[in-house]
Amino acid sequence: MPIHIRFAEGGPLRCRFAVSPLWEVREAVRMLGRPLRHGHGLPWLRRMATAAAGLDLRALRLLMPDRGPVPAFLCPQPGGPFSVIDDELAQVRGTDPHRAYADLARSLAATPGAADAPPGRALLEDPGRAVRDLADLLELAWRALVSPDWPWLQGLLEADIAFHSLHLADGGAERLIGELHPRLALVRGTLTVRDGTDEGNGEDGGDGEESRITAGEELLVVPSVFVGPDGVRGFAPAREPGSARPKAATVVYPARGTGGLWTEPGGGPPQALAALLGRGRATVLAALAEPATTTALAQRLGLAPSSVSAHLSTLRGAGLLTSYRFGHQVLYERTPLGIALAEAA
Repeated sequence: MPIHIRFAEGGPLRCRFAVSPLWEVREAVRMLGRPLRHGHGLPWLRRMATAAAGLDLRALRLLMPDRGPVPAFLCPQPGGPFSVIDDELAQVRGTDPHRAYADLARSLAATPGAADAPPGRALLEDPGRAVRDLADLLELAWRALVSPDWPWLQGLLEADIAFHSLHLADGGAERLIGELHPRLALVRGTLTVRDGTDEGNGEDGGDGEESRITAGEELLVVPSVFVGPDGVRGFAPAREPGSARPKAATVVYPARGTGGLWTEPGGGPPQALAALLGRGRATVLAALAEPATTTALAQRLGLAPSSVSAHLSTLRGAGLLTSYRFGHQVLYERTPLGIALAEAA
């Protein structure tokens, strides 16, 4: 059922984007344990089969109910636009055991019998140890499942933010939300998130209720690679004890340009395009269906960064690409001429 988040000031007074490697770890663990939708994620699952076989993720999956909250301390809200995994894990490890107990109990209660089963009882009997063990498990999952692809994934997420930031600047929050995903709408100060996932929207402080109200004025917008094409979520975390301000309401949505992760490698660029530009330059131009960085393209295509950089410079000089800076990254995207040439080929 839909989630409704009402902003006290008639709408979010501030929207900010964030990339969280820890949130991607959580969603990667989810993907490993959920049924596939139309084959989404199958190539990644095949690649991760060996790495995943060496991980015992049952404790984390127990805390990811189909309908209900993940413990909030396991996925702290990003404080800046580009979080670092070590900082996020340190924040998890610093969780107060009393807070951890409340979060764990609430999450376990969403699955009938989970709190009384031996794994659930173990988590509740020693929440301090549970925090340490869960943080260690998240770190192992990061290293095995996400870290090998992170340069490419981070570049993809940052490119997505750069794209949507232009829409935020041009049309405000309502236009931004309307273009993130068809299941999202921001109308007259109320954010509506229509449920389109198996897990629901009761994440991080949510509990599957039809309506949520927040007195906050900030909206945090987080792109994700692993949530899947219908995995949009929205939630309004409860105010922490002693905090003068509520946390930002949050929207998680599927990032653009993830097709390269979820499809099997193709046979290279079209023959006509390769004949015109050369195979290397044609490969780079064909891969830029979405904006990307040099590092992300090199990782995705299996080419040396120096070679990709040279191809990008040539394509930009020919008017087929343009580049712009976003944060510490330089993103490349096709010009209208580049789009026409790639699509015609």
